[in-house]
Amino acid sequence: MSPTLLLVVVFGYFGVLLAIAWYTARGAGEHAFYSGERKSLWWVVAFGMVGTSLSGVTFVSVPGSVAKESWNYLQMILGFVVGYWIIAGVLLPLYYRLELTSIYGYLRERLGNVSYRTGSAIFILSRLLGATVRIYVVLNVIHVFVLESMGVPFMVTAFAVLLMIFLYTLQGGVKTIVWTDTLQTLFMLGALVGTILYILYDPQMSDWSTRLRESGMATIFNWDYKDRLFFFKQVISGIFVTIVMTGLDQEMMQKNLSVRTLSDAQKNMRVFSIVLVITNLLFLFLGALLYLKAEQMGIKLPAKSDDLYPTLALQYFPAWLGLVFIIGLISALFPSADGALTALTASTCIDLIGIRERGWSNEKQSRVRKWVHASIAVLFFGLVMWFYSQQNDSIITLLYRLAAITYGPLLGLFAFGLFTKRMVYEPLVPVVCIVAAVCAYLLSVYSKTLFGGYEIGFETLPINGLFTFLGLLAISRRPS
Repeated sequence: MSPTLLLVVVFGYFGVLLAIAWYTARGAGEHAFYSGERKSLWWVVAFGMVGTSLSGVTFVSVPGSVAKESWNYLQMILGFVVGYWIIAGVLLPLYYRLELTSIYGYLRERLGNVSYRTGSAIFILSRLLGATVRIYVVLNVIHVFVLESMGVPFMVTAFAVLLMIFLYTLQGGVKTIVWTDTLQTLFMLGALVGTILYILYDPQMSDWSTRLRESGMATIFNWDYKDRLFFFKQVISGIFVTIVMTGLDQEMMQKNLSVRTLSDAQKNMRVFSIVLVITNLLFLFLGALLYLKAEQMGIKLPAKSDDLYPTLALQYFPAWLGLVFIIGLISALFPSADGALTALTASTCIDLIGIRERGWSNEKQSRVRKWVHASIAVLFFGLVMWFYSQQNDSIITLLYRLAAITYGPLLGLFAFGLFTKRMVYEPLVPVVCIVAAVCAYLLSVYSKTLFGGYEIGFETLPINGLFTFLGLLAISRRPS
């Protein structure tokens, strides 16, 4: 692949994003950054959310997982769909009724300021860790497979990509990313479908359906109750993962809340859930085809399953398809990164700083918000460089698990607010959240020893939420 061609395409792509940012941010006030002025089109949001939910990690990990886990991931996708419909029916009406910009404002209305700031701080910590891990993983793929051979240092790669994201989100925020994420989802799906069609139309792959059936890679259901991929475990986990990591996540909800009406926001969520199922099915199908193609070509499989797609696309497929892969990978990275940057800025400004309650002029609010935006971008860069310096997959896995497990207290806080009328003793709320998360983490680590071989996986999340709920119950009283 020509380095010059690659750079021209990438900078041209970035130029399009900047043009969209300039166009959408014209005449936009501060409210446009946080809520898109509640004028977003539901179908645009629905399509763009596919790119936000399917990060660059998904782009390379889901196809690579097929050899080991077949299509068991579809079990969790079924749980996702149920979770999205619960969000549409329960959480969206709540957020719209309270006219929230930050969804954690509900905790202030229901439980008080300490709970509100605790919930927001949990989100900021979780999203900061989770987003930077995902950014690092994708940047590392781009660096190792493309830019390293050109002599480009990783620091330059990371700085350039994060600078691009910072620049096109700085002014327009949510109003901009609603449209940029839609474009990027289109490119990501284009790379996915393009790779599938290339393999299917290869004359040497004409027997792909027979080989797929014989390989067992298309197996969907797992009925071994001790296995972490057991059907009911995956479906139930999928429901809770979606409710918490979408419905209680400012990054995922900020675009939903930018839609004009509740009914349109609900329509967006339900349509998105269906599109997401189809997209994930295509990623799993691609994974199976990649393994079959590698076998047909006599290619030695990479040691890491995540490297399967990039290895074939960049080393064995035609140059044009490698270029399509890179654009698809960047398009998968940007929506999760730009959404996280915007959401972390919004949550820090609204929830922690209280930017709207200080009586500041619009000019000062804008200045403070831009400083926060820049500071978070610098934090992203610092964490990505730290991950790179470690070069340790176990540390990355640990941080990813910690980022995920910290969402459990959010589930407990919201569940307590929704399903009880009791009031909590607020000074102890942060303590309850920390203790619950630590207990849930230890339980997941030692589950095989404690439960005769049964392995706790994604169900750590509802268990964590239950611990938080019980802890809040213990420090609560009836309303006077």
